[in-house]
Amino acid sequence: MSEEYFTLTNYLHQNYITYAMEDYLEMLYRTHIQKETLNITKLSKLLHVKKSSCSKMVAKLKNYELVTNINNELSLTKTGSKIAKELYNRHEILTIFLSKLNKNNFTLDQVEKIEHFIDPITLKNIQKLIHNII
Repeated sequence: MSEEYFTLTNYLHQNYITYAMEDYLEMLYRTHIQKETLNITKLSKLLHVKKSSCSKMVAKLKNYELVTNINNELSLTKTGSKIAKELYNRHEILTIFLSKLNKNNFTLDQVEKIEHFIDPITLKNIQKLIHNII
């Protein structure tokens, strides 16, 4: 056996972007494609988090140069937009797949839980499978 095994924690911390950051970026992208303006208050309401928590996360995202906050309006940077678009697409692929698979038993929380753990190759294969089914 040539595979190396690690604890779940080791697998989870291979990326500098946390799952919470992913959720924020995805929501910023959602509002961007809907042509809506977004500030910290609105973002905190959309994500059901405290305004202070939202401010801290936005500051982290700004430090990574993924988000800007100019005149109290949040925007994605070019890099942030690229990452956020991929996160949004991942979410949409899983939503389509699980809603087809589970029909009446589909719930959004299934997607929210799975999307942070799925690897790009598996996601691409699910996307191919969806195209073959639909």
